[in-house]
Amino acid sequence: MIIRRRTFLGSGLAFASLASTALLPTRAVSEMSLGDARLRTVSDGNLILPESFVIGDLPEDEAVPIVKAAGYAPDNLEAPCNLALWEDGDARVLFDAGSGSGFMPSAGEIVGNLEALGLAPDDITHVIFTHGHPDHLWGALDDFDEPLFLNAQHYMGAEEHAYWSDPATLDTIGAARQSFAAGAARRLEVLGDGLTLAGAGDEILPGLSMVSLPGHTPGHMGARIVSGGESVLIVGDAIGNAHLALARPGWPSPADQDPDQGIATRISLLEDLAASGETMVGFHLPDGGIGRIEAAAAGYSFRAL
Repeated sequence: MIIRRRTFLGSGLAFASLASTALLPTRAVSEMSLGDARLRTVSDGNLILPESFVIGDLPEDEAVPIVKAAGYAPDNLEAPCNLALWEDGDARVLFDAGSGSGFMPSAGEIVGNLEALGLAPDDITHVIFTHGHPDHLWGALDDFDEPLFLNAQHYMGAEEHAYWSDPATLDTIGAARQSFAAGAARRLEVLGDGLTLAGAGDEILPGLSMVSLPGHTPGHMGARIVSGGESVLIVGDAIGNAHLALARPGWPSPADQDPDQGIATRISLLEDLAASGETMVGFHLPDGGIGRIEAAAAGYSFRAL
């Protein structure tokens, strides 16, 4: 039986990153059970995205109304950051590490929000990276450039790791993302032997396996959890938002490093999720990001649990 509830973190425990002196608002946590295991999403805060990263070269007369209808301001869009936390027996698995204190003042809240749940970074046993962008990887190190999750084994897709570790990426990724490449390479180097490379279908733990979802980055991966007769798909940024990605999945996303591959992955993923009814977790989707994809008159919609 699935049990769902939405709890709230007290703003007094939701610490802002060191780049901000003000406490951020209360953050929602979404939760469900899978047999004896539990899946929660823990907020790392949110990103503030410019219009160029949301709409880019898309037709403004069509794109802007879609974004506004979903309740977002296209020129200053807040994107929630939902880190999935799976707890099964002695295993506490965190999907992505957040952005840490060096990316945006509105993000980097994971340590304080874990503390609000009675957990510390040392309690995490596994960290699985969907990809190497700052809001997913940079939080793996603390403010002294040392691993934050000291007791955790870290995992990343082999193709994703090769891309961000390649010195040539700095010259080919484009000027706007060069800091992404430099930051990723440094963090992967520090993690070193504490990082295990994985491929599609690899089982990290019983009931937890990796899924290939490329396009947003070259080796972007998700993960599927199967437990208690239920399954949940962690999709990372393969479905990057709850507006254009759902209403117009065939449009290229400015956030995707390979827009054509991103479209193919997104369309296939949305079709499969809508048909199967499988629960999913989206890193930047609203209300904690746990929910289901449903076919709509035009495109798809996200229904939070």
